[in-house]
Amino acid sequence: MDFNKAILYAQLVNQAYAQARGDLTNQAGQVVSAGMGVAPAQFDVITTIYANDLATQKNPARGTQQVSIGLVLQGRGTGEAIIAFRGTEGIKEWVLDATFGTTSPCPFLASAGETEDGFTDMYMSVATGVAAGSPRLIDDLPNLRWTQPVETLTVCGHSLGGALATLATLDITVNAPEPYHNVTSWTYASPRTGDPQFALKYNQLVANTFRIANELDVVPRLPLLPYNHVMGEYDLKPYTILPPKFLVQPNPYCEHILTTYLYLLSTCAGGQVLPLKQMCGPMLSFSALMSDVETKWEDLNGLKTEFSTTVGLV
Repeated sequence: MDFNKAILYAQLVNQAYAQARGDLTNQAGQVVSAGMGVAPAQFDVITTIYANDLATQKNPARGTQQVSIGLVLQGRGTGEAIIAFRGTEGIKEWVLDATFGTTSPCPFLASAGETEDGFTDMYMSVATGVAAGSPRLIDDLPNLRWTQPVETLTVCGHSLGGALATLATLDITVNAPEPYHNVTSWTYASPRTGDPQFALKYNQLVANTFRIANELDVVPRLPLLPYNHVMGEYDLKPYTILPPKFLVQPNPYCEHILTTYLYLLSTCAGGQVLPLKQMCGPMLSFSALMSDVETKWEDLNGLKTEFSTTVGLV
């Protein structure tokens, strides 16, 4: 795996996080930077993208609230287009609900099995504007004000945004016109998005997927059966065996946030190490054997207890 690319696309997702989810201002025309080294790459923001937020059992009304959920960008002076999806505060409520439904069939490809209903409802609302009747993102791709003709398309996302990126990657692959349908996907901390048939169809149709997961992050372990992950897994280890040490505080918040993923990726890449959040700094010894951690987080009630005492996840 190209760690520098993994970092670059994660940083572009971080740029999507920079806009508060309740801020519906379109960031079109802004310029953002991403990449390692003294001369990071420049990207033009083509448009902000919007969606109805993730409805949960605790807060079903959240699904009627429109939020900014990401950015469409283009490498300055290049044909590289990027769609970057951020996560949402609702992911913690989603984990605590532990009621993961399905919608059948997958709404944009009938042969792709079933997908998680909350993710799917949110994805089907993803649009390039806030007004009623604004076009869906996939339909509006040819009409966007690209700075150069599009040659490649990358879709990336963190947490819930990883699930949205997974859905968007398959949808664009099968339903978008050239040159958009040849998609590369980079996701970070993505939950499982669909059933085994969805994963199988995705793996058959999508050529390039990089699905990055922290071994101690809870969210990529969910939903439970019958959901399956799509291909492309790369596991990050937030610990060392010799000497035994946690590189990141072993709590659900610290193991899940995007800054932790960027830190771990940068340690793999060599060179500059990107900072952790201060509260997530290293723990100098194991507080429990790794097998104990695995056992605890495989138990859903134990997982819910962890989340109930932990601050938000985005």
